[in-house]
Amino acid sequence: MMKTALIVLAAGKGTRMNSDIPKVLHPIAGEAMLFHAMASGALLEPERTVIVAGHGADQVRAAALSYDGEVDVVEQTEQLGTAHAVRQAQSALTGFEGVALVLYGDTPFIQPETLENMLAALARHDVVVLGFEAADPGRYGRLVTQGDVLEKIVEYKDASDQERAITLCNSGVVACQSELLFDLVSAVDNTNASEEYYLTDIVGLARARGMSATAVTCDEGETLGVNSRADLAAADAALQVRIRAQMLENGVTLAAPETVYFARDTTIGRDTVVEPNVVFGAGVTVESGATIRAFSHLEGCHVSRGAVVGPYARLRPGAELAEHVRVGNFVELKNAQIAEGAKINHLSYVGDATVGAGANIGAGTITCNYDGVMKHHTQIGAGAFIGSNTMLVAPVSIGDGAMTGSGSVITSDVDPDALALARAPQVEKPGMARKLFELLKAKKARLQRGS
Repeated sequence: MMKTALIVLAAGKGTRMNSDIPKVLHPIAGEAMLFHAMASGALLEPERTVIVAGHGADQVRAAALSYDGEVDVVEQTEQLGTAHAVRQAQSALTGFEGVALVLYGDTPFIQPETLENMLAALARHDVVVLGFEAADPGRYGRLVTQGDVLEKIVEYKDASDQERAITLCNSGVVACQSELLFDLVSAVDNTNASEEYYLTDIVGLARARGMSATAVTCDEGETLGVNSRADLAAADAALQVRIRAQMLENGVTLAAPETVYFARDTTIGRDTVVEPNVVFGAGVTVESGATIRAFSHLEGCHVSRGAVVGPYARLRPGAELAEHVRVGNFVELKNAQIAEGAKINHLSYVGDATVGAGANIGAGTITCNYDGVMKHHTQIGAGAFIGSNTMLVAPVSIGDGAMTGSGSVITSDVDPDALALARAPQVEKPGMARKLFELLKAKKARLQRGS
């Protein structure tokens, strides 16, 4: 495999997004669209990845480094065109000898197979451009070809009527030897209708030097760019359709596919059943044979074989469910490891906790894990029975086979097989309810007469 460097252009302001957030950081399927572009290129195992940031550069840099700390982020302080943007990456690729592949942070759906086809074409050509047959060419740049030779790329504003009739359009994605790429972009000028430095001009420059160029084509859907909120919604919807189809193909049962929302990286094993209106955030893995019931929300968690989640459950980052765990309605888990066969069936919050195998957590149980400054851990042993409406004030440990009485506030460790009761004794005062009601009714009557 040839050495590859990715240059991802992510400097655009995205005026039509009407947002304080840089365009490339708006999410599609739970992740910034920039991450989608980076992920497609990452499957080529690039030696270098350079993000060219501009508007909101600090935000883009922080996001890019959080996704992959090995990337270089350079800044295009003035947005003078795509060739000018590529030129900003030159210093970060000093000494690199290999192919440079130019991608776009707002074009998130280019497939790895398409990029591999572009790299393969470099065995026969000096410059490779990704094109597509457009159903509505509109204002796309046109690829002017002669056989398999790409003669030039013409921007719509600069195209003749004959050139505008061409339906083979430019995606903007380019592959070229790194040294040649920067040599060509340094020769690009801004003598055009927009007075910008167009990356597309490198094709004409290469041809003028006697070099060869060609176009590799892909499905138009891969080249979908995002420039507005409407584009963002359409891109998200298109990706959801693709992910749902893949899930069904992989043997996942979706009771109402159009109502289930997936993240880009959602992984689900076959024979898992997903009921309607389930949302998967980033970082979710569900093993085969699990059931995710309606209206549940999962993110950053792992669900093992045979587990049942929901309905109306929320699994937050760090939730780890072993095999045959039951998590029921209105249960929230966060940073909690639930061992095999444990049950948390109703109206509970379990956070920063470990729950042993076969334990039963009663309705309304809460692990009180936060003291206002620090988080603390709760340990619940195997086979323990936690009575309904128990407050477990962490740090605290409940031993194997222990039990807590309903309504208890547990502040100290409980030994194995012990019963812990921590509530005030019940006091009954005969006739007091009638007297109290009479007093309250009399007070209400006086207030009404006064008004």
